[in-house]
Amino acid sequence: MTDAETSAPKPMWAIALIGLAAFPLSASLYAYGPPQWSGRALSVLLVWSAIMLGFLGGIRWGLESSREAPRWQRLAGSIVSPMAGFGLIVARGDIPNAWIITGLMGAFIVQWLFDHSAPDVPARYPRLMTVLTLGAAVSLAMALEQAMKL
Repeated sequence: MTDAETSAPKPMWAIALIGLAAFPLSASLYAYGPPQWSGRALSVLLVWSAIMLGFLGGIRWGLESSREAPRWQRLAGSIVSPMAGFGLIVARGDIPNAWIITGLMGAFIVQWLFDHSAPDVPARYPRLMTVLTLGAAVSLAMALEQAMKL
């Protein structure tokens, strides 16, 4: 396979990176910004993580449901990450932020593993999802470090 076959078009990368931008921005504000912005920045990071997990699950659902004979196991698997994100946001306040951040990181990694084991995806998909998952996970790790200090 050529690099052109495995790389997403530039507009797709641009849109994906714009969507990713909320991760490092909110994580940086939470970890290093003014104390009065810390709580809001963490809320943005956690909620955006849950939204993006829902979005990734929707991508997986869409890819699978477009098949002539969708596989129910893959359809069912596509809701795991969105449900994990939702559950972690609902649990906020009842469990420490460090655990919520860890759970969200784990959900992104599980989603990435699920996507990389998926048959019949466009060749550009694994590379795109790897970069985006890495950006989200590194941002969440930065926030985790801060949450563990508190």
